[in-house]
Amino acid sequence: MIDPGHNGRNYAHTAEINRLVDIGNGTKACDTTGTSASDGYTESAYNLDVAQRLAALLRAGGATAILTRTTDDGWGPCIDERAAIGNRAHAAVAISIHADGSLTGRGFHVIEPASIPGLTDAIAGPSARLAVDERDAYAQGTGVPYATYIGHDGLDQRSDLGGLNLSKVPKVFIECGNLRNPTDAALLESPAFRARAAASLSAGIQAFLSGR
Repeated sequence: MIDPGHNGRNYAHTAEINRLVDIGNGTKACDTTGTSASDGYTESAYNLDVAQRLAALLRAGGATAILTRTTDDGWGPCIDERAAIGNRAHAAVAISIHADGSLTGRGFHVIEPASIPGLTDAIAGPSARLAVDERDAYAQGTGVPYATYIGHDGLDQRSDLGGLNLSKVPKVFIECGNLRNPTDAALLESPAFRARAAASLSAGIQAFLSGR
């Protein structure tokens, strides 16, 4: 299950995306608008482009790949529904694709779920292995450095993300770079780079599923 974060018209549906939803250990807004580069290139557009490229690669290899959204001109789905889509499909693996908007630093990081008893404890272990596989494949395939402003060694752990908390299948988020950083933004806006990003994420998934 591939989850391209946010959506292109979330900004026009503030009431809907600001609605609080249950994330298992609290509540959080249904969704957010995401960030953008200084030239206006949006995170939601990046996320969908890479997600579609990744889905095509996985399907070409014989996998079944589903996306939480297939266009960038709508709003949502809410974060709880994004997790539910992967759960209903009994996905072998789930990944949420994002780009960060930090005001400092550059680089990528992979977010894994914290182990929360009765909530994520069953998926925390395999998700941690998935995070390492995706981190290694993305670093090798894209050359983007580990984030300088968050996490450690390209990894971070969160207990406040509904898309992770509510997942019943191994799942991670990847922040593919910092769109507010000019160096990262130039990469993320390049179609050739997005192709490499998708190929790297596919390699990480294959490594996880093969148990390497």
